[in-house]
Amino acid sequence: MKLEINMTRRVFYSFHYAPDNWRASQVRNIGAVEGNQPAKDNDWETITKGGDKAIEKWIADQMDGRRCVVVLIGSGTANRKWINHEIVKAWNDGKGILGVHVHNLKNSDGKTSTKGANPFDHVTLKSNGAKLSTVVKTYDPPGSSSIDVYAHIKSNLESWIEAAIASRTKK
Repeated sequence: MKLEINMTRRVFYSFHYAPDNWRASQVRNIGAVEGNQPAKDNDWETITKGGDKAIEKWIADQMDGRRCVVVLIGSGTANRKWINHEIVKAWNDGKGILGVHVHNLKNSDGKTSTKGANPFDHVTLKSNGAKLSTVVKTYDPPGSSSIDVYAHIKSNLESWIEAAIASRTKK
């Protein structure tokens, strides 16, 4: 009898909620990795009423036990306060980190979006002042349709995550 060990990675997905929640749910539901679930609208209202400290605690709790952070890059993701916070926290905690452009996945209205800027261009390394984008890989899945883009993400997400984790564990 052959035993199989499920090596599903636990990851945290960072994304701009309002415009990209539908796209993010498509990626989270791929099944290659176990992803966090975003706060529901009512929960998020409760969390945000607690101010920045409550939001920081929620993010820290959600990232706890995750090995990698996947930033799903939409048209307005770059340089958002909480996206930047999640990127910095992930980096400082030694987690693998990568970006995936999701603008060519359709939203709930069946529309794609414009390509967003690289969010890692807005974070600099204290050690040498270089932009984090010089170290962290981003992927812009090819394809002429949302279905093609989804298929590319589905076939590659797990290996992208493994590579991001490996790049942080090399010494």
